[in-house]
Amino acid sequence: MSGSRSFWVTGATNGLGLAMVRDLLTKGHRVAASAGASEELDRLCMHHGDRLLRLPGQLQQQPDADEAGRMIDHAWGSLDGLILNAATCDYLLPGTSDSELFEQLIITNLQAAQHCLEYATPLLAKGDMPQIMAVFSRYSAAQLYAPTQFPAGWNNAVQWVREQRPSLLANGIALTVVAPQSLKNPVTAASAVPEDWTADTAALELLTRLRAREPELVLETLNPSNLWPLPQH
Repeated sequence: MSGSRSFWVTGATNGLGLAMVRDLLTKGHRVAASAGASEELDRLCMHHGDRLLRLPGQLQQQPDADEAGRMIDHAWGSLDGLILNAATCDYLLPGTSDSELFEQLIITNLQAAQHCLEYATPLLAKGDMPQIMAVFSRYSAAQLYAPTQFPAGWNNAVQWVREQRPSLLANGIALTVVAPQSLKNPVTAASAVPEDWTADTAALELLTRLRAREPELVLETLNPSNLWPLPQH
C-alpha cells in the first residue's frame, strides 16, 4: 500500500482488531474502529486525532451498524478497506453461558458481517483499489445446525462471505478470506501448521499480505484467545 488510505476495522476493542488499528495508524492511514470500551483505543484517539474515528461496536445489532455506516459516510464519504474481524468476541453479551458461547460467537459474527457489508459496499465502491479482508477463527468458522453437510451460507459465516465475492468483484472490490483450513472445503493442498501467533504478529503479517489482494489465506493459531480474548464473566 502506498499513500494514506481509509479503513474500517471491526471488533477493535482488544486483541487482533486493536493491533490492526494501531498498525494502520502507525503507517499513516485513517481508521474507523468499531469497538466497545477500550482504554488503549481511547489513548490512540487522543494521539491520532481525527485520523481515528470511533464507531459503535455492537454491529450485530442493526442500530449500531446503521450509525457506524452513517458516521463513516459523513466523515469520509468513501472507504478503501474493510477489515472484518469476523472472529471477534466483542458481540458476546456478558454472562453468556459456556453452552451457548460458541453458537453465539458464530451467529453474532455472521450478523455483524451481513450488516457491515450492507453499509461498506457502497462506500468501498467509491474508494481507491477497495478491498475487504475477513478474518475468522476456528470457532467463528465452524458450521451450525448441520455440521455433516457441505458448508452453506445459511449456516456457515465463512461460506456466506465467500458467496458475496461475485457481487463485490462486480463493484471492483477485492475479497480476502482468512480462515483455518477446512477439511470439507480446503483452499490449498499445503499443510498449515498452527503457530503461536500473538495479536501483534498476526496483525503485522495480515497487513503485509493485504496489498497482494489474495483471495484466500490460511491462518492456524495455537491459542485463539491471544487474538480474540473472551469477555470476562
